[in-house]
Parts: sequence; C-alpha cells; structure tokens
Amino acid sequence: MPELPEVETVRRGLIPALEGHRLASVTVRRGDLRQPLPVDFSDRLVGRRVARIDRRAKYLLVHLEDGQTMIAHLGMSGRMNIAPSKGYAPATHDHVLFETDAGKLIVFNDTRRFGLMDVTDADRLDEHPLLRRLGPDPLGNQFSGASLLEAVEQRRSPIKALLLDQTVVAGLGNIYVCESLFRAGISPRRQGINIGGARADRLARMIRDVLAEAIEAGGSSLRDYVQASGELGYFQHNFRVYGREGEACATAQSGHVIRRIVQSNRSTFYCPQCQR
Repeated sequence: MPELPEVETVRRGLIPALEGHRLASVTVRRGDLRQPLPVDFSDRLVGRRVARIDRRAKYLLVHLEDGQTMIAHLGMSGRMNIAPSKGYAPATHDHVLFETDAGKLIVFNDTRRFGLMDVTDADRLDEHPLLRRLGPDPLGNQFSGASLLEAVEQRRSPIKALLLDQTVVAGLGNIYVCESLFRAGISPRRQGINIGGARADRLARMIRDVLAEAIEAGGSSLRDYVQASGELGYFQHNFRVYGREGEACATAQSGHVIRRIVQSNRSTFYCPQCQR
C-alpha cells in the first residue's frame, strides 16, 4: 500500500497539472471502489477550479474554489497518473478520468479497487469519518518526541504495532516503521510503556528523517506504485532492513543478520543486535 512518502510524491506531481485549472470533465468508468463513489461525484467537480492540493496522512485532499474538497485514497494498488487527453485510450482498470481545461488528463487506475474517493465541504473535513480520528502527521508541527511519548507511554502493545496505529501517528506503514525503528535502534518488540523520553525523541527524529529521504527519492516502488509522471520511486534501494531477511546488517558486527518476525499479521524486519 502506498504510504505517506508515496502519497506526498503523488501530491507534488499533481500540482502542476491541477492547481489553478478547472476540471473540464470527470468521467467515472467504474464507481464501485472500496466504498461507492457519491452518485453526484462528477457533477460536484466539473467546472470547478482546483485551488490547491494538500495531504493528510495517506489521503490526498483536492481543494476546490467553491469550498468543496475531494478526498482520495490510493488503497493497495491505486495510481494517479498524468497523461495527454488527446488520443488517450483508457485501460481496463482506469476507473476515474479527470480532464482539465489545459488538456491534461489525470487517470485514477486501481487494479484491486481498494482505493476510494469522496467529496465534502472543506470546513467539515475534520469531522469526516475518514479523517476525524487521525493522529498527528509525522511531518507536521504537532508531531514530536513528546507527543509520541504521550501517545504510547501507558500502552503495553509493541511499539511496531503502535506506530502503525493511525490514531497514534498518521501516515506510517510497514516499510517506514521498520526502517525508522532500525535507525532509532529500538526493537519492534519493545512495549510502548518502555519507551522513555530519550528513545521517543530519537524515534521521532528518525521517522522524520526516513520520510524526508523517501520523499526525496520519489517513494518506494515495490509492486504497483509509480509517481504521477509514471516514473518509479527509488527509496527501495536504500532499505536497511525491510525485505532483507537473512542478509547481513550493514551497521552491525560481522555475522549479524536481519531477521523477520510476524507482528499483528505483518512482517517485521529488524536487527536483534542493533535494536534493543
């Protein structure tokens, strides 16, 4: 599933094609995504100018000039790619096509149909069911070692599971949690109640660093994800633990290897010697 760096990379790629432009047409080819598209989805978007594109956690927020906001989630396999509208032949899994007044086409393609889209009033975003329970964005001003410590210090769940809880911190997924814990030297098995102030500060800093590096690299392309331009991301070449079971740890002494365990039905990759 695309995580925060992938969604942020897509957001940045869409800005030149969408911001300041009107949506000349919105074609729904298939509306039965993870949740059905609103019946008036196209009517609420066509003719409106895109004021700006934001992101909250793993959600894209397309703000329109009339005070509405389109919420989009890429799901497991969703893509939003830019294509010239002239002569474009939709593919099987191209479910929604957005054409701008400048002749650009933004294509939402989703093989598994786990993505979703909705339209709501911008002044009610905080109340929307998809957004209202989200924790702080790890790249935002509300996230810090202190805020992280406050969220986990009374909980006995493993820190790995807590970081995947979107009410604790919003936007992290399996890849970047594994990478952040490794850089912070914290075992994924360590309980939240055993994360002290120094560890929380270090972990918050490493989360920000890993996310920033991943965004700079255009995200991680493992299966379906590509940037809005169609290019692959490259951060997968910088993984230090994720997907490296049995390989030598790059920072540990010779003979130490990356292990994989299963936590909450998700694979966790870590170095038992480096992470305590």
